[in-house]
Amino acid sequence: MHKTLAAAAVGAIFAVSLAGCSQSSGSTGGKIVVVGAENEYSDVAAQIGGKYVEAHAIMSNPNTDPHTFEASASVAKELAEAQLIVQNGVGYDDFMAKLEKASPSSGRKVIVAQDVLGLPDSTPNPHLWYDPKTMPAVAAKIADELSALQPDHEDYFRKNLATFKSSLGSWTDALASLKEQYPNAPVAVTEPVADYALEAAGVDIKTPFSLQAAIMNDTDPSPQQSAVQDALFTDRQVKAFLYNQQVTDSITSHYLSLAHSNEIPVVGVYETMPAGYTYQKWMVAEVDALKRALSDGTSTERL
Repeated sequence: MHKTLAAAAVGAIFAVSLAGCSQSSGSTGGKIVVVGAENEYSDVAAQIGGKYVEAHAIMSNPNTDPHTFEASASVAKELAEAQLIVQNGVGYDDFMAKLEKASPSSGRKVIVAQDVLGLPDSTPNPHLWYDPKTMPAVAAKIADELSALQPDHEDYFRKNLATFKSSLGSWTDALASLKEQYPNAPVAVTEPVADYALEAAGVDIKTPFSLQAAIMNDTDPSPQQSAVQDALFTDRQVKAFLYNQQVTDSITSHYLSLAHSNEIPVVGVYETMPAGYTYQKWMVAEVDALKRALSDGTSTERL
């Protein structure tokens, strides 16, 4: 359901125009102001930048649908003050480009995860932060840009980058362990939110991608797609159901009900990072929740 993000930008541009042409302050108390479109990106920027960065996120509430986001005047002000912006791309947060254009700054740098990874616009799954390849590459780019902005602190940023990359080993180890213990474990999903991580863990995603894409793009699945998905639950063809906690409607609620009634454990997944986590701890928590579902049928509907 990422297409509605672009539609929300219409109201966002209006909000930006109300904010006026704020001039970029560049930094606050000597700190580089970084804005992440999603809080997982701002968290990584904060880990790399440490004491020399003030990081903010545009979307950060794990209890709301990120696709219904509408910007406010305060968002316009944040963007006007930012020296560095980090966003996802692949159509997921297209509103950012419109906001950036409406609140220009000649000295501002923008990192787009899609561009860092060299992905085409046609990439079918935009939830790049669940791909183990994404954040190491994005973090390296963040370190590059921070070092260009404050060259005297480059060694500090590089050290934090090395620490961050090393810490991701807990996630990749967890993925490898799940792949070894539960090879080709069959699961159902609503959207392709966590698909990249599931694929890295060797999980067999039984839900047709066409159905996942329909739900993601806010369209109704076909009767044939729905019949296949329903059978995954009623025939107990899957060992777990990964449910997007932030994007719910009558269709996804129907699948959740089928999972409950057929005693299939549910694992909640998120598009913005839940409170109390760092990016890497969040990713590990999702893998651990899936492992519990596969090992003893325990549901973790919310982190």
